[in-house]
Amino acid sequence: MSTLSDLIARHGQLPPRDVEWLHLLVGDWQLISDLAFADLVLWLPTPAGNFVAVAQARPSTGATVHYDDVVGSTAPEGLRPQLERAMADVAIQRSREPRWFGTYAVREEAVPVLHDGRPLAVVARQTNLGGVRTPSRLELNYVEAADDLVGMLARGEFPSPDSATGPRRGAPRVGDGLIRLNSEGEVLYASPNALSCFHRLGVLGSLVGESLAEVTTGLLEDHSTVDESLPLVVMGRAPWRTDVEARGVCISLRAVPLTERGQRTGAVLLCRDVSELRRRERELLTKEATIREIHHRVKNNLQTVAALLRLQARRMHSPEAKAALEEAMRRVSTIALVHDTLSQALDEAVDFDDLVDRSLRLAADVASGGTVPVRTVREGTFGMVPAEGATALALVLTELVTNAVEHGLAGSGGGTVEVIAERAGAHLRTVVADDGVGVDPAHGPMSGLGTQIVETLVRNELRGTIEWLPRPGGGTQVVLEVELRERRRES
Repeated sequence: MSTLSDLIARHGQLPPRDVEWLHLLVGDWQLISDLAFADLVLWLPTPAGNFVAVAQARPSTGATVHYDDVVGSTAPEGLRPQLERAMADVAIQRSREPRWFGTYAVREEAVPVLHDGRPLAVVARQTNLGGVRTPSRLELNYVEAADDLVGMLARGEFPSPDSATGPRRGAPRVGDGLIRLNSEGEVLYASPNALSCFHRLGVLGSLVGESLAEVTTGLLEDHSTVDESLPLVVMGRAPWRTDVEARGVCISLRAVPLTERGQRTGAVLLCRDVSELRRRERELLTKEATIREIHHRVKNNLQTVAALLRLQARRMHSPEAKAALEEAMRRVSTIALVHDTLSQALDEAVDFDDLVDRSLRLAADVASGGTVPVRTVREGTFGMVPAEGATALALVLTELVTNAVEHGLAGSGGGTVEVIAERAGAHLRTVVADDGVGVDPAHGPMSGLGTQIVETLVRNELRGTIEWLPRPGGGTQVVLEVELRERRRES
């Protein structure tokens, strides 16, 4: 299915500011659909004089009109005159008689969408009249709030351009709990679900006639942290969302100010008990902090081991023993570097490009001992690598760079080591190439401890393949191919 932007670009000629306004409307109009118990269809006028449906919303509070999607279709003949009048008169058009959709009647209303004083499109508000009965007090308040918002839409005052983004926007929904406020912030109506939310916070009795700001202030505990947006939300002055916490209960509040030609006339507040959700979020944050602390401590312990190996190496008189300890120290330092990166991350993945740039330069310097000039170059990107394979991959690349310097470049008086990464989803292809003396195809790759470590890690940990080849133009290239997949956690 085409997106809203695709449909607008295909059938309309709107500037980016107007397109963004329609996106803002579609992102917020589920509120109107639920309050009005009505389907909403956004009809965009076309240069050919017709209307095309570019978005639609179905109510979660009542029966829908359109059981099939109408997005992408043209307006039916019976609806088109109403849409045209709404655009021409820049005013809401209400049908005098219901229109029949098969076995049920539908009441229709065409609402112009204004932006900067210009009509951009028309929203058709269609209510299924099947099974009509005497509306309850809750339903009457829902529809009155919907009428207020529809009027704002026709005047270009909804959606609010000042609405916050991110966590201060969006949920809760209409069915979670609704409160209507007047311009002074006093409660005109509170739905049963909304009353239940505030009763759990400690409010006794009805909210009607009370100042919601005063009621909420009385609930706050002296030692609790208060969101600076709370007063604006509970008085209905800002289209934001905030949380109220008291007695171990957390209520999410969202305010939708109601205006008429720039003057605030009241507000609709949506509320929902999110105590369990916030508790789970705190548990996740605690677990993430614990995991990061573990990685940090492992890093510190590994650095201590590396320091001990360095001290031991300085006391060794045998060149072979000293070199072995220095190699072990380098490998431990590489593992510590991975854990240091994980301790600073918000999830169990490593920005491997940054890690490679830090570790490979160090590996080349240590391997060369400062006696031959060595340059390391990285091409391509590794991206985010799951922690499950990050340590093994880092060790493999460190060993390959070290081998390239010690066995390839040392005999040629220095040179360049290239690390080329090609990432396609979970598949990673890496080439480590040097312009040194090269490897003899007849004898295969080196058979030292480093090579054995590389082959074991690639085969057992990374489940990949590795191949040593002559490099075109001289030198050696090692081709490594692995699938970076996280190990499945047992439930």
